[in-house]
Amino acid sequence: MLRGKLERLYQLSDSRNLKSEQGVKVVDKKGLELVVITGLSGAGRTQAMQSLEDQGFFCVDNLPPTFLVKFAELCAQSRGKVSKAAIVCDLRGGEFFSSLSEALSNLEKEGFHLRVLFLDSSDETLIRRYKESRRRHPLSPRGRVLDGIQAERLQLEELRIRADDIIDTSNLSSQQLRSQVAELFGKAQGLEQMAVSVISFGFKYGIPMDGDLVMDVRFLPNPFYVETLRPLTGEHNLVQEYVFGNPMAQEFMEKYLSLLEYILPNYVKEGKTHLVIGIGCTGGQHRSVAIAERVGQFLKERNYAISVKHRDALKNQKHGTAR
Repeated sequence: MLRGKLERLYQLSDSRNLKSEQGVKVVDKKGLELVVITGLSGAGRTQAMQSLEDQGFFCVDNLPPTFLVKFAELCAQSRGKVSKAAIVCDLRGGEFFSSLSEALSNLEKEGFHLRVLFLDSSDETLIRRYKESRRRHPLSPRGRVLDGIQAERLQLEELRIRADDIIDTSNLSSQQLRSQVAELFGKAQGLEQMAVSVISFGFKYGIPMDGDLVMDVRFLPNPFYVETLRPLTGEHNLVQEYVFGNPMAQEFMEKYLSLLEYILPNYVKEGKTHLVIGIGCTGGQHRSVAIAERVGQFLKERNYAISVKHRDALKNQKHGTAR
């Protein structure tokens, strides 16, 4: 499959079509949108690549990093036939994988516009996925899956730090991941737009790994202690009336939304393409859900590409406690 993709790319950039009228080779580096997908094995790189393919990206899986610059040059020489390209680089590249950081630096030195997408996930989630698929981890083919995961996480630490976008897939289905990638790399009315993910969560289940802005709303009165509201979530009108009927919540929302309205345009100016806002209460069922819904609606009205997810709301109904 890799060979077939590269042969097709070579045909698109056929040397017979690479000369201008003056006989100079035509290379359009600025017109090429280049994405490198990497991250932990089992974190969803294949789904991310498929999402980009759906958006018209020319995608190549398992390309050795030593070929990255040549691949980018061929795309740039295609006279616009390949204007968006994505490459998956992972441990299957063997010894070549250790040279990925160097290859990324070389791409930037050559003047290519590059974005690195790193897919992460919790150890527990990755172990479950490996057990369900009955696959062995590439770094621990005869040992424990956890040993392989931890070794890989250590190897990828530098890449995670330099990544432009990080998605934690621990609580995402395949479809949710594909949608989030689409939001991240999609276009809105022909203009680049920052995608914002608003996630409600419960502190008892941990803070979202990929949160950029995290707000603790446990200071607000808790609907958990109202018997009729306890089984409901913050999406219910009665819970929202309880939460936002409190003067303290009203004052908080006014100031918090004003803060978001001020800082988000500045993130856009700095080139940020994806922002994760975490709203947390104790169990993630009442207060955080209600406020996340209100924040999402506020930002949607201001034309941000918005997704609102309630990570832990249903967990409490299973366990019987929220708070």
